Amino acid sequence: MEVLMHEASNRRENGADAPVCIVDPKSTFNERREDVDMPTSNVEFNSDRESVDIIFENITYTVNLGFRKGQKEILHGINGRLPNTQLIALMGPSGAGKSTLLDILSGYRTTGVDGIIYINGRVRHLDTFRKCSAYITQDDRLEPLLTVIENMRVAADLKLPPSTPRHKKEMIIEDILSTLGLYEHIFTRSGRLSGGQKKRLSIALELVNNPTVMFLDEPTTGLDSSSCMQVVNLLKILARQGRTIVCTIHQPSASLFQLFDQVYVLTKGDCIYQGATDKLVPYLEGMKLPCPMYHNPADYIIELACGEYGDDKIDTLIMGSQNGRNLQWFDNPEVLRDAKTLRAVHPLKDEMNDNNLHATNFAHQIKILLRRGYIMAKRDTTLTHLRIGVNVLVGIMLGCVFIRSGADGSRVLDNYNLLFSILIHHMMTTMMLTIVTFPMQMSILLKEHFNRWYSLKAYYTATTLIDIPISIMCCLLFSLIIYFMSAQPLEIIRFSMFTAISLLIMFIGQGTGLMIGAVFNVVNGTFMGPTLAVPLMMFAGFGVSLRDLPSYLKWGTYLSYLRYGLEGYVGAIYGLDRPILDCKEKGEFYCHYKYPSKFLSDIAMEGDQFWNDIIALTTILFITRCGAYLLLRWKVVSYR
Repeated sequence: MEVLMHEASNRRENGADAPVCIVDPKSTFNERREDVDMPTSNVEFNSDRESVDIIFENITYTVNLGFRKGQKEILHGINGRLPNTQLIALMGPSGAGKSTLLDILSGYRTTGVDGIIYINGRVRHLDTFRKCSAYITQDDRLEPLLTVIENMRVAADLKLPPSTPRHKKEMIIEDILSTLGLYEHIFTRSGRLSGGQKKRLSIALELVNNPTVMFLDEPTTGLDSSSCMQVVNLLKILARQGRTIVCTIHQPSASLFQLFDQVYVLTKGDCIYQGATDKLVPYLEGMKLPCPMYHNPADYIIELACGEYGDDKIDTLIMGSQNGRNLQWFDNPEVLRDAKTLRAVHPLKDEMNDNNLHATNFAHQIKILLRRGYIMAKRDTTLTHLRIGVNVLVGIMLGCVFIRSGADGSRVLDNYNLLFSILIHHMMTTMMLTIVTFPMQMSILLKEHFNRWYSLKAYYTATTLIDIPISIMCCLLFSLIIYFMSAQPLEIIRFSMFTAISLLIMFIGQGTGLMIGAVFNVVNGTFMGPTLAVPLMMFAGFGVSLRDLPSYLKWGTYLSYLRYGLEGYVGAIYGLDRPILDCKEKGEFYCHYKYPSKFLSDIAMEGDQFWNDIIALTTILFITRCGAYLLLRWKVVSYR
């Protein structure tokens, strides 16, 4: 191993031709490379992929500024090389394009990108490349309700083949957590971890399938100096195990800067330096821009990139680096010997099945996501506990206000108001709860879906299924309370009809919330939800009967699911040829609605419409669920 590393080092120093694999296919966490101190390990990872050497040429990135504003070019034809077994920093002032470049190199951003990226001398095949790479975002996108060990087990079950024995998965998890210093926190919920521990857990989750390339966006942001050193030292250890690790970093201290092997510096979308960190100061001296004594080289190069010493210095550095092309491997024809002639013919392949984009099949993904969702649902005070409590409390409150209104012919209008109140309760509680909570899951979904934990269909299916038992429980509790307190007719068929309409309204409200939550953030969603509910209530037939609506507004009644829900409730309570009602209100000589048929006629409901309402609500439910999936898919794709 040491001989291979020595030969590889000599080849790099002497302008080696093609990148070579210097990693033993059986490399494990307990291997020690160079002088980096590493914790011991007993787990052997199943990876026979060679190390990855990345070269990019003439990368440009353009964004649309909107109507009449044209386009803006963010990256201006930059070039560079990211050698394997190296810890590489992308640096630059704010707005320089370092995060954009990281997104492009990782494949997280593809729209508006031009240029060529080579993997080990061949044009990158994005789907194949993403199987052996991982992207770790700046914010720690973790499930806060799961413990460290539960998060790791979910990652192992989704990222490793189902054929992997359970004991081997547990050994891999234990080894990773021990190496990253998280083993003593395995039973701590991730929401209660410190910033440094969350960052290490984010890295640990992606190490489960042993990726050969790791991209990290600002891994030290929000951490103290000690945590920063721990994280960067960890990344250096991982790089020495044969990985290519690239991370953006804003303004490191001198001691932190020295830990990086390579640095790539950007300014306003151009490259002003790339190379070894210890060669930065001599390079600047050669460019007649010497770093002041006792000055942090990282601070000095950022000051130059910001133009604090004049824009002419920036132009000098860009010309000196030739926008990243002044390196020997770009002039060596053997490095890209295959790429120049086989640009899109022989993409990089690995040992994984190219026909399967994920490590596990669809059914297995749903199984694991359902298990995770069940654990989270048990611990979620908002989606589960508070939701059940609100349904019980509101049921009791409405029952007290409309006590025994369902059995009194003189209170038919009161009971009608109760039915509409129940309708609004089911719609608003499920819709607004989903609007508020679903956007919070979007960031986790984007990270895990991009890193190929699961397919979007599996996630959406599991999200839909896990909520069904909770919705049924809430609906039954609410229906039992309000039905008996308001003295609705004690017939099993009528209660079943009442509950069926309630369930459909809840599911449609949730589907509407998913559609809004998939497109808008929490603030805009909480505005859009009630705003869209107003026309639905207007076309429901409550307040203004359906026959009194103007002809040019009749179309709205066919789109409002509240109309079908209200009709279904009325049909369940007053339909099916219900007999004459008792009028118990004292002092009333005339009871107008003691005949239920009279009430049905006044609200323009002719005949039993219950099954028509069921069919209409089922159709709307199908449309909202499909629409929510399509909007969610559009949202995921739009991030690229």
